[in-house]
Amino acid sequence: MLSLGAHSATKTQILQSLGSNLTHTSEPAIHQGCQLLVHALSVPSKDLDLKMESVLFIKKELQKNFDNVERLYESEVLSTDFSTTSTARERIDSYVEKETKGKVVDLIQCLELLTAMVLENHIFFKAKWEKPFNLEDASKSFPFLVGKGTTVQVLMMHQVEQFAFGVDLELNCKDYSGEIMAFFVLPGQGNMRQLEQALSARTLRKWSHSLQKRWIEVLIPKFSISASYDLETILPKMGIQHAFDKNADFSGITKKDFLWVSKVSW
Repeated sequence: MLSLGAHSATKTQILQSLGSNLTHTSEPAIHQGCQLLVHALSVPSKDLDLKMESVLFIKKELQKNFDNVERLYESEVLSTDFSTTSTARERIDSYVEKETKGKVVDLIQCLELLTAMVLENHIFFKAKWEKPFNLEDASKSFPFLVGKGTTVQVLMMHQVEQFAFGVDLELNCKDYSGEIMAFFVLPGQGNMRQLEQALSARTLRKWSHSLQKRWIEVLIPKFSISASYDLETILPKMGIQHAFDKNADFSGITKKDFLWVSKVSW
């Protein structure tokens, strides 16, 4: 989406870093491909609540024709007053908290005084189990291995049912899959690092083709995962360098002000 407002080498680096071959694929075709992906992931379902959304918060002076942002990426463009950074931050945080139904809070920790635009992306996912777990069983604690010889008692969902099941002797792990949306891998004791290094699209395809329905006992712990990464050092290594320079060319957004990317977080 950022490339829509970029020109020259700034645009080229952004598109090529995503694996796009600009010699064989035109820029409109790249954006149309992204449009199809966004649309495919946003198709409503009674058993699945999946929302992938991008929102552009931009200061009023820069707001111009963003039809492509709204049309290709189904994104909102919201005029925002960045002169008071605390007010702008509160507006962005409250918007994201509402759209993710309270799951993402305090997304923006701080804004720089020169901030002119914030491009925010979020994904909300909630689905029903094909074979629901008994809520009463979810209140029971079971031992969970957290390290070498160390176990803790944690709440787990539990059921005995037929699931697609397979064993990978090479990686010493077991994998269970009800549908593509849920794929659980149980590494052999002490094999977590080996499993992490072997994870790839090829490995997942191999597992999905080897699964067979079996009666198994499944225990899934209650857990949450959170992490944050500053991508200012990672993206330049992928080829996006000009965008972080004060001489970046974002003249597709404005020809009056100097714009550059100051922070990228995930």
